[in-house]
Formats: sequence, C-alpha cells, structure tokens
Amino acid sequence: MQDGDRGSIRAEHLSKTYNGSVHAVKSVDFEVRPGEVYGFLGPNGAGKTTTVGMLTAGLQATSGSAFVDGLNVAREPESVKRRIGVVFQESTADNDLTGRETLELAAALYSVPRAEVRRRVEFLLEQMQIGDAADRLAKTYSGGMRRRLELAFGIVHSPRILFLDEPTLGLDPQGRAGFWRYVLQLRKEHGMTIFVTTHYLEEADGMCERIAIIDHGTIAASGTPSELKDRLGGDIVTVRPVAGAAPAQEMLTHIAGVSAVTEQDGAYRLKCANGETLVPEVVAACVRAGIGLQAVSVKRPSLDEVFLEFTGREFREDEGMSATDRAVLLGRVRNQMGGRR
Repeated sequence: MQDGDRGSIRAEHLSKTYNGSVHAVKSVDFEVRPGEVYGFLGPNGAGKTTTVGMLTAGLQATSGSAFVDGLNVAREPESVKRRIGVVFQESTADNDLTGRETLELAAALYSVPRAEVRRRVEFLLEQMQIGDAADRLAKTYSGGMRRRLELAFGIVHSPRILFLDEPTLGLDPQGRAGFWRYVLQLRKEHGMTIFVTTHYLEEADGMCERIAIIDHGTIAASGTPSELKDRLGGDIVTVRPVAGAAPAQEMLTHIAGVSAVTEQDGAYRLKCANGETLVPEVVAACVRAGIGLQAVSVKRPSLDEVFLEFTGREFREDEGMSATDRAVLLGRVRNQMGGRR
C-alpha cells in the first residue's frame, strides 16, 4: 500500500477457518476510505467479530490479506495495534481503577510519551464529561459513563483508525445518542476513520456513509444506505393472514403491481412500486380467496427490509454473542493488551 492509503482499511480475499472445517469468514473483499464511517452488519455468528479480529491483529487470517493504515496486518501486527483504537463489545474497564487511573494505564499500554500523559488524560476526562467522576472507581459509573471511559481508553494515543464493535449495546437511547455525539466529534476534529459493527440499524442508517452486510461469512451486499434501500425497488407491503389460513403466496404473486413475494414467520412480504395503491387490491384478492387477514401494513424501504432481503432474517437486537464470537473477543482483548506491555 502507498502513503495515500493512510487511514484506510482493506480486506482482500480475507478468510478464517477454525479446526479446518468451520468457515467463519469466506474470502471477503472490501475497502474503507480514509475519514469514512463504515458500518459492518450481520446476524449473530455471521463473521463480524472474526473479521474485526483479523483487521485489528487479534486473529491470524487463514488466507487473504488485511491492510490497515498503510500496513499489512499479518506482517506488522504490533505497528497496526499502536495505530488503531478499539472499543470492544463487552465492557473492559477495570472496576477497581478510577477513571483517571484507567486512562493513565491506557497511556502506558499505548506508549504515550510520559510528558504528554497528564495533558491527554485531563483533556479526555473533560471531553467525555467524566471529569467530575475522574477519581471515582469505574464500578460506580453508569453504563453511559463506562462507554465514554472506554472510548477515551481507545483514543488516548490519537489513533488514525477507530474500531467500534457493538459499542452502544445495552445503552438506553439517550446514552447511545450521547456516545455517537462524541464519536462524530472526534471524526470531525481529527479526520478519524471509523469501522463500526452495531445491533442498532437506525445507528448504521444515520451514522454510516457506507455499509456492508455479512452473512454466513460472505459479503451479501454493500453500498450507501440509500443505494441499498433503492435496490429493494419500492415499497414493502406485509400481509399477515389469520392462523390456519390457506397458503397465499402464489395468489399474491399474481396481483398486478407485485414484483416479488416472500414468506417469513407466517407473513408475506410483497415488493411493489406503490404500497398505498396496492393495499386495497391485496385485501380484495384475499377476500375473494377466502383468506382472513390479521393485518396489512405498508413500509417504505428501511435497513430492516434491506437486512431481511439479503440475509433472509430479521435483524434481532437482542441476539447474544455466539460461542465463536465470545472466544474471538477474549483473544482480541488478550492480544491488544499483551502486545503493548
């Protein structure tokens, strides 16, 4: 890579196989531009955490290459770790350290020059609005305060690239909005590149310039949120028959204006150009066919529909981590910490 790739991320045929047979990530290709907020979405176990682990030098790829901030991750893992910041999905703050001690520890781990440590720590405590709690133990912090502390931990060394793995999981809407306010401020002030996985699709829709959807270890779709929505080709009409109703997919397919019909969880999703004009036709067709209806609804395309379209599954915010993801996370934490001691 050339100097022009500083601040960028690139995966080339990147793959990870466990035990010779479990293909967690299968030859993915993507590029994140310098200064971009890039979203990486996928169902539980789709390969998100494994991919982030390979990009951050916490996992060794089985094949393919990863480049971060102008460096080949496999060849220069320690240099990569010094240039990136990472905020993990699960809390990593030490309950028995104060906020100030946590950031002083981070500065030492990242080899921040000793003369700079005090200034940076004080600046981040104030910027993240935890200055008043700087000398309290982290275990007394609220969820939002801990997330802000962990964000400060990840940027104490002024990285060019920040990896956020489910950074707002478990926060209430106010805490999530506050966290993102700080992240976007960092990006604006420092031109930081941000790679984020999230369980909240509205976050990805509002914050990310481009998105990749990974499913079963492969990239199912990528583009800007608007581009991905446009690929659905119009509105989505959801038809939910009463329990025990006769199959309706074939009948619905033949209604004028319907371009495609899929079935999931007892409901039918109809693609069409104009949902409002289609609904009366759908209801009339169901009445003629003797199919009772619980509900009919119209939705403009959203990332929820995009996700369902390309993965065949709804995006469930309450999914827990898979066993593979949990093992990857633990390995990444140990690697990130151990590599800088």
